[in-house]
Amino acid sequence: MNRPSSSIRVFLRRSIYPLHRYRYPPYTYLTRPRFNSSIAAHNSKPLEDPGAPLTSHSAASTLNDSDYLRPLQQYNFLINKGALRGDEHQTRIIQKLQHLHDQLLDYTPPSIPEASSSFSILSRIFQSKTSSPTTPPPEAPKGLYLYGDVGTGKTMLMDLFYSTLPPHIKRKRRVHFHAFMIDVHKRLHAAKIELGYKGGDPIVPVARDLAREAYVLCFDEFQVTDIADAMILRRLLESLLSYGVVCIMTSNRHPDDLYKNGIQRSSFIPAIELLNSQFLVTDLDSGTDYRRIPRALSKVYYDPLTPETRREMDKLFASITQDEQVIRNRPLKVWGRELLVPESSNHVAKFRFNELCGRPLSAADYLEVTKTFPTVFVLDIPKMGMDKKDMARRFITFIDSCYESKTRLFVSSEVPIYQIFSDDTVDTSKPISDHMRSVMDDLGISEQIVGNSSIFSGEEELFAFARACSRLVQMGSKEWAELAGAS
Repeated sequence: MNRPSSSIRVFLRRSIYPLHRYRYPPYTYLTRPRFNSSIAAHNSKPLEDPGAPLTSHSAASTLNDSDYLRPLQQYNFLINKGALRGDEHQTRIIQKLQHLHDQLLDYTPPSIPEASSSFSILSRIFQSKTSSPTTPPPEAPKGLYLYGDVGTGKTMLMDLFYSTLPPHIKRKRRVHFHAFMIDVHKRLHAAKIELGYKGGDPIVPVARDLAREAYVLCFDEFQVTDIADAMILRRLLESLLSYGVVCIMTSNRHPDDLYKNGIQRSSFIPAIELLNSQFLVTDLDSGTDYRRIPRALSKVYYDPLTPETRREMDKLFASITQDEQVIRNRPLKVWGRELLVPESSNHVAKFRFNELCGRPLSAADYLEVTKTFPTVFVLDIPKMGMDKKDMARRFITFIDSCYESKTRLFVSSEVPIYQIFSDDTVDTSKPISDHMRSVMDDLGISEQIVGNSSIFSGEEELFAFARACSRLVQMGSKEWAELAGAS
């Protein structure tokens, strides 16, 4: 079997998982100018312990809060380095982040009582009346809710704010909202079991535990599409705020537009009112669309499904894993059960499409895969019509997990990857809907790229479909290839 040249093999290995082997000093990821434009394009994932200035680790341990760059300083530094191109609107947003940062410098969160070890009826009644606050502490800063279309820099702003938090703030967490809610449902399930047959309110102890772990919570991509999430969010957020937690959220939608047309939306209205009253709601749209800037494509998507394509994918996989042992059916633990990975090394996993999306897997499964493996191969992706709608939904969920985890993706598909959801023929008598055209325009993609699809309906489905196509375009760029595999 032919193999790529040694220079190609070196490039592939270095570009896929160098950061898994070495820990770079914090801020390194913010100061490397990979993109030629805006805050929007600079969409890096924070390191495990962000917050230090541009200095060595040995020096960082002796620095005080005053020695660390603050949001506005870091933003100006990136502009001066040429990593970002600023504008007045972005500067105003950064100033709001700066203001919250300064408030957190002097904020001392309230002490949180230990959970009671007794679950008798009397202890529950006593604890609910004495230990659970009902309103936010008056000294707690208001949270921030940043919303705007894809391409307005939400994730970059979140990362910049989180990475510049003063070092004395140890109880902090930055998490994708989807992953956060999976964690919340796990905790609620465990709390219900612990409360026992007589029951009780599991949300308060879960919120208390979350607040004990972090009093600064950064949620990326806050969205509500699941009725189970919608029904608990108001009380969960209320409890978190009452325990003194300060939340910063990014979202594609204004709070008033969350869970639109959702089942029992009237029950979610109190959560919307809470967001509008307890958060500073800020629009990120500046009128500048940085996604329109052309990007060079990297060769990671292969079509059609010919013997030549299959040989090329085999060569790539063999080259990337040549110094590692490849294991078949490696088990991953997800919610107490096993998910088998057909082929994998320590850093690379390979699936057939049916193995990944032909089974009833969930977002938790895909998040575990992308968390474990910085590089994933998905082979033999078919063109999907109405008969494969469930598979299409799972694939979209998988793409979202890859995007959040900064996963390097290699795929082989029946048609160009951006067109796997599109109809076989374009029916000119049924032009693309105004809503779909608006969504695609918001995401910076064109009908020529993705075609039109009749398998998705409804506002949230259409948005998820178009967003997945937009992300596939971005994940095929050379800039993404440079970021792939960063932990």
